Amino acid sequence: MKSGYVAVIGRANAGKSTLINVLVGEKVSIVSPKPQTTRDRILGVYTDEDSQIVFVDTPGIYGADNLLNSVMQKTAEDSAKDVDLTLIVCDAHEGLTDKDVKTVKKFSEATGSAIAILTKTDITTESVLISSLKELGGMDIETVPVSARKGRNLKELIKVIKSKLPEGERIFSDDVISDKSEKFMVSEIMREKILLKFDKEIPHGVAVLVNEFKLREDGKVYDVSLDIICEKQNHKAILIGKQGRAIKEVSSFAREDMEKFLGKKVFLTTYVKVEEDWRNSLKLIKEHGYGE
Repeated sequence: MKSGYVAVIGRANAGKSTLINVLVGEKVSIVSPKPQTTRDRILGVYTDEDSQIVFVDTPGIYGADNLLNSVMQKTAEDSAKDVDLTLIVCDAHEGLTDKDVKTVKKFSEATGSAIAILTKTDITTESVLISSLKELGGMDIETVPVSARKGRNLKELIKVIKSKLPEGERIFSDDVISDKSEKFMVSEIMREKILLKFDKEIPHGVAVLVNEFKLREDGKVYDVSLDIICEKQNHKAILIGKQGRAIKEVSSFAREDMEKFLGKKVFLTTYVKVEEDWRNSLKLIKEHGYGE
């Protein structure tokens, strides 16, 4: 059988996490239209009768304007090392940018074995797609256009990936879909809802820490307590909202997704706390679970 690690690299918002979630068949990474949604390396495991593909989701390639972003960029670049194959994901919606071209060149040359993936082809015009394919063809890299949302060309992508992986044994047991725990996913679901609800800088300065994650004795309800860390007092006020409406709304949305993910009821408690400029403190970045 074929098995191996496949790093998924690309600029912010290229559709990496969405693609992995669809290929794996389960939500292993949160998604939002904002940059910096994925902050750390996350494994998503695809298993069928003749292969096991361990996808390595990575933070988007993005300009580093604080220490956390620098840590994220290092995580992305390190994840492309010591893997069997690299998928370089480009948003094909409006055609390739100069930054896309540089990203493809950089990682295809650095990794040796790579495939360029053109995403969002369901909303891409044919002329733009043809132009993008020609440009990538000039780099002599195999290219697969896909639409994760529509499920377009995903079987072909899996086929191409398998053709480039070595023979080997299963890396994980058949029932494993991610290396991350349920506790981790609960915190990420809350952060995802904050990213979707709040604008501008606020969601990017948020970390979510789990204080309690406990299944009650009846086996039917999880007690979950979270700290939402932000960087400024005025951000805290916005997150809480007038008479606590904002935090109640976002917590309600998060709780619904947590219950779907866990398959059980969730009693959720949230607290909002301020840690000034935590994204520029290596100590706090590590305390909050990033860059380990």
